[in-house]
Amino acid sequence: QLTMKDIPAPHVIKGKLDEYVIGQDKAKKVMAVAVYNHYKRAFLGGSDPDGVVIEKSNILMIGPTGSGKTYLVKTLAKLLDVPLAIADATSLTEAGYIGDDIESVVSKLLAAAGNDVKRAEKGIIFIDEIAKKKQTNTRDVSGESVQQELLKLLEGSTVEVPVGSNQKNAMTPMATVNTDNILFICGGAFPDLENIIKERLTKKSSMGFGAALKDSYDNDPDLLSHVTNEDLRAFGMIPEFLGRLPVNVTLKGLDKDMMIRILKEPKNAILRQYEKLLALDEVKLVFEEDALSWITEEALKRGTGARALRAILEEFMLDIMYEIPKDPNIGSVVVTRPYLEKKGGPLIQVREG
Repeated sequence: QLTMKDIPAPHVIKGKLDEYVIGQDKAKKVMAVAVYNHYKRAFLGGSDPDGVVIEKSNILMIGPTGSGKTYLVKTLAKLLDVPLAIADATSLTEAGYIGDDIESVVSKLLAAAGNDVKRAEKGIIFIDEIAKKKQTNTRDVSGESVQQELLKLLEGSTVEVPVGSNQKNAMTPMATVNTDNILFICGGAFPDLENIIKERLTKKSSMGFGAALKDSYDNDPDLLSHVTNEDLRAFGMIPEFLGRLPVNVTLKGLDKDMMIRILKEPKNAILRQYEKLLALDEVKLVFEEDALSWITEEALKRGTGARALRAILEEFMLDIMYEIPKDPNIGSVVVTRPYLEKKGGPLIQVREG
């Protein structure tokens, strides 16, 4: 069972995140502090002798697809050794519509905690795809209704959930879970949010000599970090919902340098995973810098962030991993740019001796 002493200080949490997540420094800092404060609040248990009630530090994460939202949350849960449930807001709907109902997420968390209610009550719930697009259609499957339904969970309520199954029926034992100390993190790509921010920033300073020009924010990689609740409301988020997510974290889209670092640097970097797999066949795997450059350029074109890196590598590593074990004399394989451009094969060296 977690105690206050087990909760690492923010700089320790961030240091651990640094080992796995490249860049996104501000996001990691904000999350480390929010998580630390959240668990401090959990251990106070609402019974502070001075009568000070600490509000929940639920988090809203905003960032383009593939910028690392889910990965950050998964890494965080692993570091803190707390159960984690991940749900997609588009499949959470009001009862009566196809999809999961909101409470099924708590059920998932209970399962992740090995059906231990106490452990589940200190867990993390991550709800992704919270904002797909501005709500215009009448049937808003993932829009306001889901936000409304989530409100009571976000602020802390007791929920009856089935144990060991996600079906409520007369035979399933039910457990009562209190969501008061569960950390909720909602994430979304918020398409077009940047335009809303840009419009507000240019409107605000469109008078006089110091006026910002309409296009002065066009290539600003930090544009999302200027987000305010006013912008999110313009996007279609309801004020009560935003009020329950007091901590805003923005993630940047990945650029080429970050992509190359993601390939190489994290503790479980994908290149290291492949190196390890081939090392088990006693083969040394080397990627030329030019080849890495090609992979990241290709990944940027696909627009799905870090996911694209893995997809591309899997495509090109398939043949290598299929062919190499056939020949025990192979000592090393060098992946070159011509191989990736389909103009030649990888360089293969045979063992000496």
